[in-house]
Amino acid sequence: MRLARYRSGRDGAEWVGLVTDQLVTPLADGAGCAGQDRLLAVAMGRPSVPAAIGDPEPIDRVRLLSPVPEPPSIRDFYAFEAHVATARRSRGLEMEPDWYELPVFYFSNPAAVLGPDDEVAVPRGTVELDYELEVAAVIGVDCADVVPADWLEVVAGFTVMNDWSARDLQRREMALGLGPAKGKDFATSLGPVLVTPEELLDEHGVPRATMVTHVNGEEWSRGELAELHFGWGALLAHASRSTRLRRGDVIGSGTVGTGCILELGLVHGRARYPYLVAGDVVTLGIEGIGSLTNRVGHRDRGQTGPMSDTSDRPETPPTELREEVEEELEELADEAASEERDRMAERDAKGVDEPNDEVNQSS
Repeated sequence: MRLARYRSGRDGAEWVGLVTDQLVTPLADGAGCAGQDRLLAVAMGRPSVPAAIGDPEPIDRVRLLSPVPEPPSIRDFYAFEAHVATARRSRGLEMEPDWYELPVFYFSNPAAVLGPDDEVAVPRGTVELDYELEVAAVIGVDCADVVPADWLEVVAGFTVMNDWSARDLQRREMALGLGPAKGKDFATSLGPVLVTPEELLDEHGVPRATMVTHVNGEEWSRGELAELHFGWGALLAHASRSTRLRRGDVIGSGTVGTGCILELGLVHGRARYPYLVAGDVVTLGIEGIGSLTNRVGHRDRGQTGPMSDTSDRPETPPTELREEVEEELEELADEAASEERDRMAERDAKGVDEPNDEVNQSS
């Protein structure tokens, strides 16, 4: 079953709908948090499908919205060995043995969820904007201490997840032994639809899907969902141990191997894989789910409305927009370099060793 929250091209109303072929059929009111709850209720009622409450529309004539716009929480794991090993190996580090025993995660910001085609504002203070190619499971029922074998009983479905990351902010935070915080606080994209688990299960009951990222139409990342070191049962058992998961909670897989610019640049060079700037278009595609596209917009200057609300912004030609932002990025880079030189001089004066600033800055 493939479910969507969408804005009708006919009347602008928001609906929960069933996606079949190239059509979406309304099943319930889809506005806001109540729409999110209705979508999850339909998913958990599988295989039964509620009766349609209106006529179908071509999916290319509606605006798809995030299926989970207001999750109670977002936990993001670090569960693909290829991603972790490549990043560590490029820095001359071996795998940490405890990684194979402990499925670690961090909490992201549930108030910063974006949907398909929403614009991502570059957060203030960063010149190293990155994407992360992930799959997210969405919890469909309140639960605690989930038994690994029972994970399908609590998962409403899967969606595509882009864990946007400001690497320079994240690197400074984690050098202090805590984080990530502001390095990942500004945006998480979820969409374009929610698919119930059986859509991705192979003959062994393991979710399997090819995962691909395109930046400005060029393939940058490719991986396989089934290569998770920890299965979804283990991830959910760990996430729910001695605590309660709530309906709508998002559980991210972590970045698949090759699934971010940080990793690609470490292996192939930053000139080949530069960080993102305004005007770049990033599309994450997961086989069996669909494609989630976002455009990198202007730098965040402290706007108080939703980051995706660009209705009052004048249109800027892409070339001029890129030149404008690149000039600003150069200025910020110069400022950051000056601050770094001052910090290094201060540390040298105190006789303090400089920590490895690349360690543990990706999830």
